[in-house]
Parts: sequence; structure tokens; C-alpha cells
Amino acid sequence: MSAPDNIEEIMLTAPVIPVLVVDDPAEARPMAEALVAGGLRVLEVTLRTDAAIEVIKRMNLVPGAIVGAGTVTNQKDLDAALSAGAEFIVSPGLTEPLGRAAIKSGVPFLPGIATAGELMAGLDMGLKHFKFFPAMANGGIPALKALIAPFGQCKFCPTGGITPETAPDWLALDNVLCVGGSWVAPKGASREEIRKLAEEAAEMGQ
Repeated sequence: MSAPDNIEEIMLTAPVIPVLVVDDPAEARPMAEALVAGGLRVLEVTLRTDAAIEVIKRMNLVPGAIVGAGTVTNQKDLDAALSAGAEFIVSPGLTEPLGRAAIKSGVPFLPGIATAGELMAGLDMGLKHFKFFPAMANGGIPALKALIAPFGQCKFCPTGGITPETAPDWLALDNVLCVGGSWVAPKGASREEIRKLAEEAAEMGQ
């Protein structure tokens, strides 16, 4: 199964995108298999560990998985992630050099924004899909609602501080297509525990 070729299709694949920090490449495939089995096919591997590039390569071998790179902050990160087979790119913020490079590459791109100015910079580049980050530290749902008011054409994936308890409230907003969450693959969790958490998260969009 090939990856969707645009970011909105990817965002609509499941209500929760797991945000994964993986230290050991050996954990990659079992973790991805458990998440996909639970109904979460879109996997964001953050470039926060030395193992991240190898993790992306190994997760890409799992049937049905759509594997992307998160915490991409510059063109070097972007190039490394694409070389590893990342099928989408997520950044914590938006700079013009990164934005232009991602757009030129043609990869589905979800840049992080926190303010109206950052959002306008993205719109100027032709982007309409954004990660609202860090969601809770930025004022939570009231802050995002305030941004949506003048920018109703934009769609969002809030990430940062979102929990299984609060995720449904975010997903209830029309302009929120999905949320990012690290709770679905906690450190030390067994394969069965991850699959169960994934199943619960996948049901949030129903």
C-alpha cells in the first residue's frame, strides 16, 4: 500500500498520529506492527535520537505503515529523512529555508506553527495544513479557536501535551483533522499494550 501523496489524506488516515521517540532500532518493527494492527497507520518518528534514521528504514518494512519524520528543523534533516524513505515530514516550527526545501522536494509537509505570523508565513508559501505546537503550552483549545477564526481555510494537527482524555475535545473542532500523541507508545510498553492503546486511539475518530 503506497502512501497518500498529500498531507490532508495522511492527516485523515487516523485520528491520532503517534509521535515516536525510539532509542533502539530493534524496537522499530515490533512497535510499528503493533500500532498498525491497532489501526494507527501513520507513524511520526522524531529525529530526537541517533537511531531515528534507522528506525524509519525499519518501520518502512511494515505492511500498511505510512512512516514520516518529525522534529525536522533544517534541510540536512530533511535530506536524511527522505533518504531513509520518510513518506511525510513534520517540523516543530516553520522557517523559509526549510519550507521552501520541503515544498521543492514534493514530500507531504506538516510544519509547526504557534502564532498568526507563522501561519501567515506558511500561507505565503502555499501551505494550508499545520501542526499547532506545542498545543497545551500555547493556550490549548481556546488559543487554536482564536487562530481558526481568521484562518478558517487552514487545517490542523495539534500536538504537545495532548492526552487520551483531551484528544476528543480537540478532534471535535472542525478544522482539526487529527492530533499528535506520544501516549500510544510509552517507553517500556509491550507489543500488546501498544496495540490496545492504538485501538483506543483509532476509535476516537468514529
